[in-house]
Amino acid sequence: MPQTSREIMTRCLKFEHPERMPRDLWALPWADWTFPETMARLRGRFPSDIGGPAYVYQPSPRVQGDPYRIGTYVDEWGAIFTNIQAGMIGEVRTPALADIKDWRQITPPYEILPEDPLKARDAVNRSCAASEKFILAGCPRPWERYQFLRGSENAMLDIMEPECGAEGFLQAIHNFYLTEMEFWVTTDVDAIAFMDDWGAQNQLLIPPRIWRELFKPLYKDYCDLAHSNGKFIFMHSDGHISEIYEDLVEIGVDAINSQLFCMDMADLSHRFKGKIAFWGEIDRQHVIPSPDPQMGRNAVREVARHFYDPAGGVIAQFEFSAGGNPDTVLAIFEEWEAVQAEAGRQTG
Repeated sequence: MPQTSREIMTRCLKFEHPERMPRDLWALPWADWTFPETMARLRGRFPSDIGGPAYVYQPSPRVQGDPYRIGTYVDEWGAIFTNIQAGMIGEVRTPALADIKDWRQITPPYEILPEDPLKARDAVNRSCAASEKFILAGCPRPWERYQFLRGSENAMLDIMEPECGAEGFLQAIHNFYLTEMEFWVTTDVDAIAFMDDWGAQNQLLIPPRIWRELFKPLYKDYCDLAHSNGKFIFMHSDGHISEIYEDLVEIGVDAINSQLFCMDMADLSHRFKGKIAFWGEIDRQHVIPSPDPQMGRNAVREVARHFYDPAGGVIAQFEFSAGGNPDTVLAIFEEWEAVQAEAGRQTG
């Protein structure tokens, strides 16, 4: 009997020989609006093995606008985004929190959490039972949330002197996310995800020492909470983050989505293959926008050469967003299929 998506993902994460490599396609609305036929083909031929639970959040009176439409969008925390391209997410130009000393004026949006947790849990559990996909919920993003409210430049300056208010504000953000996670770990979802973009093109955004002092303990809380309730824990971070990979393995992250092409894949493979699952991805800067599908195929072979193992530990994932070439993204999934077929012939 064929393994379900949930079984395939679970075996991959445990290095227990899934019958095929799991897949996960990320697509911003831009992709669906610009290439609807390609998206239909992708989802038909290569359906994602990861799904989401029933939506059980409450509406927030703070929200204004649409995050994917041109114009201004205000989110549930009061962060103000300006968007100049439809189908994408905008940027913060005017920080909602002008002075870190006033951080107590920002109220975490506890009002969006389920009003009736028992009813919400039942709805989530029904959605999990109705699906054969691996259900992923989340996701906390303390550093990005901090930046959205303070602006990136202010946030960088704040954390160099955290005693000026950054620690208190960060803890308030973290407390909200812990409360949110405490609901999700009581449900039947398979995993929890958190995210923060930590890398520049060739190094970490902040000194690793400060990252370990301020942020590693927060992420460990998420990992401990997930694992103590029988859930896997996933993380996403853009950029060059090889300096903190060992820390993420240490605190128990089960799968990480990172920009492998910014880093030394041979080094990552040598140090961490078999210790953590590589949840994608394929280069979004040069490969996915390329008009030459062979670049996509070559990129898959490069990732496979370093990380692929029939026992598991690799999820075929990438993001189709603005600038992506539809022929190239199709070639990426086709090439992963070819990699698995060749491995099957060698072991057969």
